[in-house]
Amino acid sequence: MSRLAWIRSSVFNCAFACVHPHGGFSKSTRDWGIAIFINDGRAGMTDHFNGIAVFVEVAGAGSFTRAAERLGLTKSAVSKAITRLEERLGEILFTRSTRNLTLTVSGEAYLASCVSAIDILRDTEDALGGRGDAPRGRLRIDMPAAFGRRVLVPLLTEICEATPDLQLSLSFTDRVIDPIEEGVDLVVRFGRSRDAAGLMAKTLVEQPQHICASPAYLARYGTPATLDDLARHVCLVGFRRGVPGRWSVRIDGVGQQIDPPPVHQIGDGDAIIAMAIAGMGLCQMPSVLVREKIADGRLVPVLEELRGPDVPVQLIWPGTRQASPRVRYMIDRLVDLGHAGRLG
Repeated sequence: MSRLAWIRSSVFNCAFACVHPHGGFSKSTRDWGIAIFINDGRAGMTDHFNGIAVFVEVAGAGSFTRAAERLGLTKSAVSKAITRLEERLGEILFTRSTRNLTLTVSGEAYLASCVSAIDILRDTEDALGGRGDAPRGRLRIDMPAAFGRRVLVPLLTEICEATPDLQLSLSFTDRVIDPIEEGVDLVVRFGRSRDAAGLMAKTLVEQPQHICASPAYLARYGTPATLDDLARHVCLVGFRRGVPGRWSVRIDGVGQQIDPPPVHQIGDGDAIIAMAIAGMGLCQMPSVLVREKIADGRLVPVLEELRGPDVPVQLIWPGTRQASPRVRYMIDRLVDLGHAGRLG
C-alpha cells in the first residue's frame, strides 16, 4: 500500500471509529463529529484523531491564528497539534512562511480525505436522527467547463432552489480526475469511462458531435471532402494528461477514432469553440455546445456524412461506500433531466 493510500485509509478508519457507540469521546469540534485531544496524554485509538479536526480548521482558515480563535485554543496548541499530525503521518501538510500558510500536495490529498470522512460522520448522524432521506449537506461536483457553465449550472440552480438544505461546491475541469483522490462526490464527463476500481458510472444523455469551422477559415483553406484532407488542415483538439484528443468518425458504417493534426491543443471547450469561430481551425465538439453557432452561421459543419457515433455524457461517482442521500438525490435528478431532454 502506498503512503498516500495508507493516509486515506487511516482517515476513513477514524471516521468509522468516531461513530462507534462505545467511542467515549469527550468533546467534538463544531459540528464535525471529530474529537480533539490536546495534550491529554491518552494513547491508543485516540492518537489517530489528534490533529485531524485542527488540520481541517487550519486548512479552511489559512492561518494558525484564525484557526485557534475558531477552535477556542491557543495558537501554540494548534501549531503543536499540526506538528504531531505531520510526524505521525510522515508527511509535511503545510508549507509555512512568515506571511503564507499553504497546503502541500500531500496536504491537499489529506484534506480531501478528511472532508469525505467528515461527510460520512454527518450522514451517519442524519440517519440516526431520522433525517437520512433528506438531501442536505455539501455536494461536490466536477464538470467540463463549457458544458457545465452552459447546461448544468442553470439546472443545478433549479435543483438547489427546490432543496435549500443542499449546498454545492462546483469545479470546472476538462481533465480526467479520480473522484476518490480529489474528494469529489460526482463527476460529469463526455465519453464512456474506462472501468476503474471503486467507481460507478451512469449515462445521462448521448450527444452527436460535429466537425466544424468558421466560414472565414473554410474560405481560406477550403472545405475538407475526405478524412485524408484533414492532414492539410489546422485542427483544434483538446488534450488530457498531455495526450492530444482523438476525433470520432464513422468509416464504412463503423465508428472509429482518428488522430487529426493536433496543431493547437486547448484544455478548455469554450476556448476551442472561440478559436474555431475566430478562424483558427477545425474542431469537433458535441452538438449542445455548437448548435447555436451552426444555426447562426458562425460555424459550418463539414464531413457530416462521416459523423461518428454519439458521445455519451456520463455521471461518475465513488462506489467504495454507500452513496449518501444527497448523492443519490442528485444522481436521480440528473438522470430524470437527461430523460426529459434537458441535458442537450
